[in-house]
Amino acid sequence: MSAAATRRPISRLSLRGRVVALTLLLVVIALLASNALLVTLLQRQLVQQLDDRLRTAATTAAQLSSTEDTPGQTAPEMRGAVERDLTGDVYVAYLDADGHLRHTLRPAAHGAPRLPALDTAAVASRDQRSFQVPGSGDGDGWRVIAAPLAPVHHTEVDESGSVVVAGSLDPVLTTIRHLGVWMLVIDSLVLVCLGVIAWFAVRAGLRPLRRIETTAAAIAGGDLSSRVPQTAPTRTELGRLSATLNGMLDRIEAGDAARAATNKRMRTFIADASHELRTPLFGIKGYTELHRMGGLPQRADVDSAMSRIEREAARLVHIVEDLLLLARLDEDAGAEAQLSLLLTPMDLRTLAADALHDLRAMAPERPVTLTGPGGDGPPGGAPVLGDESRLRQVTSNLVGNAIAHTPPGTPVRIGVGTLEDQAVLELSDQGPGMTPEQVAHVFDRFYRADTARGRTQSGGAGLGLSIVRSLVTAHHGRVEVRSRPGEGATFRVLLPLHPDSSVSNS
Repeated sequence: MSAAATRRPISRLSLRGRVVALTLLLVVIALLASNALLVTLLQRQLVQQLDDRLRTAATTAAQLSSTEDTPGQTAPEMRGAVERDLTGDVYVAYLDADGHLRHTLRPAAHGAPRLPALDTAAVASRDQRSFQVPGSGDGDGWRVIAAPLAPVHHTEVDESGSVVVAGSLDPVLTTIRHLGVWMLVIDSLVLVCLGVIAWFAVRAGLRPLRRIETTAAAIAGGDLSSRVPQTAPTRTELGRLSATLNGMLDRIEAGDAARAATNKRMRTFIADASHELRTPLFGIKGYTELHRMGGLPQRADVDSAMSRIEREAARLVHIVEDLLLLARLDEDAGAEAQLSLLLTPMDLRTLAADALHDLRAMAPERPVTLTGPGGDGPPGGAPVLGDESRLRQVTSNLVGNAIAHTPPGTPVRIGVGTLEDQAVLELSDQGPGMTPEQVAHVFDRFYRADTARGRTQSGGAGLGLSIVRSLVTAHHGRVEVRSRPGEGATFRVLLPLHPDSSVSNS
């Protein structure tokens, strides 16, 4: 079976199944290794104990005479000591100097061990070290120790030779087998219990992942407001994952809302632009058709129609230029590069004075005053780094807005100076004012608060204040409006103050 075929069934398991299977595999490996080490150490210990008993018995048996039929040559108490040391299936025999069997002190119960040649030289070379030999029966082998007989000086009988003491390994191996069976049973129970515990523990540990899965399914279904419950501490992996996912979902929802708002504004912009462009185009089309059908027989009628066509065309050109300007301002935040702003040191007092003259020329009936910011004190210097032509467009649009959306004769105040680290240019009127809702939309494109501001017939397309905000933003400034119904409106332009004092003193 290939490795790919082996991995295929594992890949079909769930994450919980994989974790449990991996845990049980590691436990099985650990149990097998620990059990093998334990069995090996226990078997070695039991064999060592058997060897120690055999060595003691061999030492004692070497003191006995090898012929039991000779009176006075055996000691009953020493034989008893040998019997006490020899428990289990033990074989004791005496060999002569050539290694032949001379006498068996204790025969084996289940087949004698198969001894190698144990003459005097072989016994001496082993130096009473234990060794293992097979048995002649069905046993598991024998542990053997051979020791030379102790010399006997009070007899003329040749007592040279050796004694062999062998112990069967059957009890040791039987104990090991029983231990292995019990280990197998206990390990199986441990694995079953551990598997059940691990299954539920992993299930509880992966519950946050199931919540993440549920949240992802809800988001895939279109519910971008769903969030992953923050149940785990942020110092844990799941806690950090939940926090990261929630942050990502916040950005996705915000981006989706921004796209939806942009699409809505785009649709509204296209509809409003189409409406504003259609009005002068229909006027031009109507006069041309009237002329084609002979509806302008007199020269004076033709001149009047051409004058109307010229005004509508100029209005159309003005709207198109405003739209192009706003489009260029919207291309990116670096509007200076798009507009090629020519930034030079200048003073907003010059623009304020020109706006004062424009207002008096365009609406002589209006009282116009020039003050400091907020109407406090005389006008002050307001040095900035800006494009004078674009900032004149800002003041021109503010002046046109005040004239178009306030009744004739309404007083207007122009304020200029500095506030903290900003240059200020403001235009305030005492017209009908605006509601908070109208203030919130006053800079929107094509927005006109006609009913509240008393818009005259000369009002524009609703792009002037949008251009004001975009141009001020391109100069890294901002424009504010404060208004209440019946209390007029104040438009304030704030630009970064230029540190060149020579500008303000000029």
